[in-house]
Amino acid sequence: MLQSGMGLFRRLGLPERLLAVLLLVLIVDIIANTVLFERVNSFELRRDDAERIAENLVLATRAIERAPGMERSAIANALSTDRFSLEWSPPTDRKRGSLGLANLRAQVVEIEPALATGDIELHLEELPGKGNIGGSVLLSDRSLLKFHTHANAAWKLTVGRILSLILPTLLLMALAWALLSTTLKPLRSVIGATRELGSGPPQPVPERGPDEMRQLIRALNDMQERIHQSLVDRTQTMLAIGHDLKTPLSRMRLRLDDVSIGPEVREGISHDIEEMRMLIESIQAYIDNGGETIPSERINLSIMAETLVDTAGDHGADATFEGTPGIVIKARPVAIRRALSNLIENAIHYGGNVRVNVRRDGDGAEVVIEDDGPGIPEDRIADALQPFVRLDTARSRDTAGMGLGLPIVQKAVRAENGTLDLRNRPEGGLRATIRLPLAPK
Repeated sequence: MLQSGMGLFRRLGLPERLLAVLLLVLIVDIIANTVLFERVNSFELRRDDAERIAENLVLATRAIERAPGMERSAIANALSTDRFSLEWSPPTDRKRGSLGLANLRAQVVEIEPALATGDIELHLEELPGKGNIGGSVLLSDRSLLKFHTHANAAWKLTVGRILSLILPTLLLMALAWALLSTTLKPLRSVIGATRELGSGPPQPVPERGPDEMRQLIRALNDMQERIHQSLVDRTQTMLAIGHDLKTPLSRMRLRLDDVSIGPEVREGISHDIEEMRMLIESIQAYIDNGGETIPSERINLSIMAETLVDTAGDHGADATFEGTPGIVIKARPVAIRRALSNLIENAIHYGGNVRVNVRRDGDGAEVVIEDDGPGIPEDRIADALQPFVRLDTARSRDTAGMGLGLPIVQKAVRAENGTLDLRNRPEGGLRATIRLPLAPK
């Protein structure tokens, strides 16, 4: 029965849940007040406490009724004590307490029947008050004698009244917290899924929570699937185009050897074909996202960077390496090798030289690649990381490439939870810094 009730509550929407919480709080409030009223009505004091109240009221009533009207307030103050205070007021509308002590009134009247003629009224005092029990007696001239007293036995009623005021509020806070917690729990899953949106195969979020949250999660899952399918279709299309273009380019190169043309024209056409091949390969590398389907491996970053620098040096480039040996990361080797290779080639091409330093940086690995070239204008550094952007100040229009070198680097580094930082060196040249997390031991 309890499980079916919880299942019904889970299927309720957020407005219905709020209404259910408010109804439950209202029911608890009614029950608490009903219990309090019953306890107040049936409340009685010990015999000696009841006799004290009765005797004080009889004595005060007689003394004040015999005194002139202008002296009655002073007499009431004179008869008051710390535990039993009196207050006289001229004829006025009588206000009775909301929590009447019916049994205690009967108990006091039984002790002093004369008080019944004064229509004695007793009630539980407001919080805070001059005592915990109050009341009034109607004098013969319709004036009122009000009194307040402290009764040790009435503390339970006071506690009950406090609980009747606090309990619904505490319950409302607890239920509101539980409601928000159960509502926000699936929302956290939605937030996590939106952060990963478009970064890989979709991870469906379980449909939990109220109807509105379930609809949101269902729409998010559908959107994830559509975006992923769109990216897959785009990737496959671009890779297919690149693959298909390589075939006619290869045929053009073969036919070029058979055409009777001058060496300068042949060299120009060959250069154009090579540039087209490089453009196609760079587009494929960018679209391929560094091979996200390839599993990560432990890579000795120091050896990889040193090998790339040595290869560049073997081709006649001004390339130097220094760094800490044995720095190991866990990443996709093809993507990281391509990223380092792009940065080294850029430094050699635009700066004329390259210096590579691999070192440990806290709990991460840091690769610093520097050159002595013109650098990048400060206001264009962000543009340099955008795909298909060519910086005129850094390269001429006839330079090969489509502006995908740095975007490929950034995409590969981000896929490994790393960062790429580009900034100009104060002494001239560009400094590219890659930070990657170290492999767990």
